[in-house]
Amino acid sequence: MPSSRTSRTPAQQDLTTDRLVLRPWTRAEAAAVLDGARQPHWADDFPAEGDGVIAGLFEDFPAWLDTYGHRLIIERDSGLVVGSTGLFWPPADGTLEIGYGIVPSRRGRGYAPEAARALAGFALTSTDVRTVFATVELSNPPSVRVLEKAGFERWSEAGADDGAVRFRFVK
Repeated sequence: MPSSRTSRTPAQQDLTTDRLVLRPWTRAEAAAVLDGARQPHWADDFPAEGDGVIAGLFEDFPAWLDTYGHRLIIERDSGLVVGSTGLFWPPADGTLEIGYGIVPSRRGRGYAPEAARALAGFALTSTDVRTVFATVELSNPPSVRVLEKAGFERWSEAGADDGAVRFRFVK
């Protein structure tokens, strides 16, 4: 599987699931996304808009590139990057937000719940984290279903006016 990372500390090791590898972003990959420099190990429709937004924020939030930060989602069978997922470090009062996105060509395969479940479980290995949460719009049923399939439970109304709800994954 192609990788631009030559060495990693044990804490930065990949997370592997049945069908995916969640590998930390590198600064070079973020720069390639921002520069529009296509990489051979990317799915044809990677990066999605959200991946570009995240890549643009690494400079302001360098902790997102650390152990409990953002990761590329790699399809094990093809070795291609098909999305990204991340933890918005640092936690606040033991809670930590998660985000995820899969490129359109790979949606509907269960990759998003598989990645979210793996990353949430990993986040809970930190003594600073008791709850991982995601905020979703109820008008986005596919994202709600991702969280339900990943084992998250409905937690609270995030904003009654905007139709958002929070889901949580706890220890």
